[in-house]
Amino acid sequence: MPFASIVDFIALAAIWGASFMFMRFAVGDFGVLGTAAARVAVASAFLLPLMLVKGHAATFRREWWKVMGVGLLNSALPFLLFAFAVVSITTGLASILNATAPLFGALVAWIWLKDRPTGSRVLGLFVGFAGVAMLAWDKATFRPDASGVAPAWAILACLLACVCYGLAASATKRYLTGLPPLVTASGSQAGATVGLGLLMPWFLPQQMPGTQAWAAAIVLGVLCTGVAYILYFRLIENAGPARALAVTFVIPVFAVLYGVLFLGERVTAWMVLCGAVIVLGTALSTGLLKLPARRAPA
Repeated sequence: MPFASIVDFIALAAIWGASFMFMRFAVGDFGVLGTAAARVAVASAFLLPLMLVKGHAATFRREWWKVMGVGLLNSALPFLLFAFAVVSITTGLASILNATAPLFGALVAWIWLKDRPTGSRVLGLFVGFAGVAMLAWDKATFRPDASGVAPAWAILACLLACVCYGLAASATKRYLTGLPPLVTASGSQAGATVGLGLLMPWFLPQQMPGTQAWAAAIVLGVLCTGVAYILYFRLIENAGPARALAVTFVIPVFAVLYGVLFLGERVTAWMVLCGAVIVLGTALSTGLLKLPARRAPA
């Protein structure tokens, strides 16, 4: 991998790892829906002008309904679900569950696009979901905690968000292939903004969010969404999709580190073990890691 791509890879993992912490900072003042809506609105305001400057306006006008529709699956619902989750569970746990996104992506592609996996990838699906079951079994209780939300619902929200990512990936491959990445990124954020914005009149914050919450929302939109998309698509172009996908495995390292340093969160050995199992399963299921091929008998 070129040195510039290595820098992009580490920067992207660090930025996306921080998104869970900034969601925690914003959600107290903005609320769950407000946090997700502010994030995509800021991202849209950042990305749409870039798209226009690059001369993609005609392409966007032609394909706007597709890219905006994918945005509901790729951004609106996942961001909403993760904002809900970090109210009750640690940002480190949420980030570990987020690492299952490629796992669900492989499963959805198998069912929807008939992308039949190899033996190694099937094994990876079983290993990855076993890791999720191990982690959920230890944390899942339907008894509400101090936040008023049961951790089990937060865990299910994270997994549902990853299902949305998997569906969005297959939808992108099926309907948006060939579109400039900036059009897909900008249009998806615009679609998410419209979708969540329609609901905001019924979920407005009871009082004006504070300075810290506004700063967190701006960082979420500009850095963790807008800049992150640019880095991600540049990484795909320069290093290939397989290496770009591997960033999912590094995100929990940064998210857990931020949680410990800035939120006082505790990391258990069981979380680390389950996270390793999930990462192993995801690496197998996406083809980044393969079992040795059997040698034909002499």
